[in-house]
Amino acid sequence: MGLSVIGLNVQAQTDTCACGLKELLDCVNTRSAFLTADSAAILIKLAQQNAARFNRLPEFKLNAQADLGTNNNLPGGYFSYGIVPGNSRVRNEGNSSTILTDLAIASVNWTLYDFGEDNARRQVAASEVQVEQSKFNQSKYQLQAMAIDNYLQWQRTEELLNIQLLHIQRNKEIQHSVMVLAKSGIKAGVDTSIAEAEISKLRLNYVELKGQREQYKLMLSAIADIPIEQLQADTNFINKLVAQEQTLPAPADSVMTDHPLLNYYHSLYQNSLDKERLVKKSYLPTVSLQGAVWGRGSSVSSRDQFRSLSKGIGLERGNYLVGVGITYDLFDLKRKQVQLKTQEAATDYAQKQLQRQQMLLHLSESKVDAQLVTAEERLQEIPHQLAAAQATYRQQLSLYRNGLTSILELNTALAVLYRAETDYIKAKYMYCQSLFEKAITSNQVPTLLQFTN
Repeated sequence: MGLSVIGLNVQAQTDTCACGLKELLDCVNTRSAFLTADSAAILIKLAQQNAARFNRLPEFKLNAQADLGTNNNLPGGYFSYGIVPGNSRVRNEGNSSTILTDLAIASVNWTLYDFGEDNARRQVAASEVQVEQSKFNQSKYQLQAMAIDNYLQWQRTEELLNIQLLHIQRNKEIQHSVMVLAKSGIKAGVDTSIAEAEISKLRLNYVELKGQREQYKLMLSAIADIPIEQLQADTNFINKLVAQEQTLPAPADSVMTDHPLLNYYHSLYQNSLDKERLVKKSYLPTVSLQGAVWGRGSSVSSRDQFRSLSKGIGLERGNYLVGVGITYDLFDLKRKQVQLKTQEAATDYAQKQLQRQQMLLHLSESKVDAQLVTAEERLQEIPHQLAAAQATYRQQLSLYRNGLTSILELNTALAVLYRAETDYIKAKYMYCQSLFEKAITSNQVPTLLQFTN
């Protein structure tokens, strides 16, 4: 798993300051705009979880109406498809006179016991909150990895710029020696052109490196939401980390268990298990308390006399009904089996995702361990190359100043020295990069940062 998978944040301050990696990562966690969407998603799931708490509230309905029509029924049953007006009185003879009635009803339906369905629904809501929280932590983890990569690249570029300036100065010294020797007739004038060409090439390299540095700083500035002019490199960071030659301890089981990548996939798996339980509970019977109170008035009297319509205003009779009922659909068994099998397939997929991520983490850790061994060996060997190159350059410079060698041989020695110095910087960077890759893979970044304070 490479550091390039992931971005960087910086501490906002009023003045230009040297930025420590720990402060930058703290700023990633607290200020980065790249985490805003995931943070908002958590609030949505929290609101849904809070709404799930009120699923058990009883249904309480009020209805009042005044109706104008006829009261001319015959007995007979019917299925209530849609709105069927109620008109209960049956007469021996038809009567199409208009009457006025009013009705007021208050009814309640309260589920007393649902065999755990409501608790299962609440658990699903809680696990969905955990999924979003784990996703947010995963985003922070990935953003921190990108931050570390950008920070190390920035530090490497700063060191390369210093080396570039040093070599420009060396070439200027050579150019000065060339001019002295050319004026005295010891060396040909063409040497001055060669020296000038070398300086020009180094200046072009310096311009390119400056452009790379600005790109890293722009990335850090954008993620940290601070002005780019407030960023100043902590050039001692890599040297301090290399000098300490730190090795990370083997990660404890608790560290890997709490790994942001694993937590996310584990939360998906747990959420799917909770949904399985909800499917099982949702097809069980429900026991509910039902009750109603209603009153009624009519312009038709209890003796079947058609009175004036004004008599239909006002409630004349009242009733109530209370009962406990149980509801169970026997044909839900097949629907339950189909839905449960679908959810079990989703659970199996989530479990395989978790197992795959565990395997990838272990594989990545083994790969990084091998890279770290190579980086340490390279870092130990590079100083010998650098010392030899420095000695060769000093000898060639001395010989050239005494007219005993050519400008081409001196430039070759200088190129070898330049390559050795840049190789040393790259070796330090590769070592630090491998060290942080191991820390990221094993979820030990805070432990490693303690060594750099």
